[in-house]
Amino acid sequence: MAHSGAQKPVSVLFVCLGNICRSPMAEGVFRSMTKADARVGTTDSAGTGAYHEGSPPDPRTMSVLEENGEMDYDHSARRVRNTDFKDFDYVLAMDHDNLQDLSRLQKRIVKNGGPDAAPAKVMLFGDFGGRQGEEVVDPYYGARDGFTIAYEQMTRFTKGFIEQVLEGLGRVEL
Repeated sequence: MAHSGAQKPVSVLFVCLGNICRSPMAEGVFRSMTKADARVGTTDSAGTGAYHEGSPPDPRTMSVLEENGEMDYDHSARRVRNTDFKDFDYVLAMDHDNLQDLSRLQKRIVKNGGPDAAPAKVMLFGDFGGRQGEEVVDPYYGARDGFTIAYEQMTRFTKGFIEQVLEGLGRVEL
């Protein structure tokens, strides 16, 4: 359930198209960088499409995560659900196309169920990286270096999220 109180952990959903490259990488990096932070609650990732539903992350995603010491990540691709807009405080898109799809879906949910049906903040994850509107290019059809670039972006974006969102909540001792 999404929380608005300052003492409640923040929940985050990362979203790309197929949920096997960018969003699971974002989730893995975010979890690794915030694992000891009591200000963070549920984290997950999903896709706006159902192309790879039930599949594990792309092997290139996993190898880049593992090369960077993130060995305990396990995920099965899933599609975004209507309830995600209520269950997560932040729904963070990897690019403008997915942001547009998420915004349309959220508007439809609110139209049918009212504002309490979808209170999540739907944003571009790249907005936390220091360059407004920065996208993570889908590395799926490219070479492995695209996954390395995505990893570097996810690290920078997560640091920005910690500074801009979590630091505003105050440090909570474990």
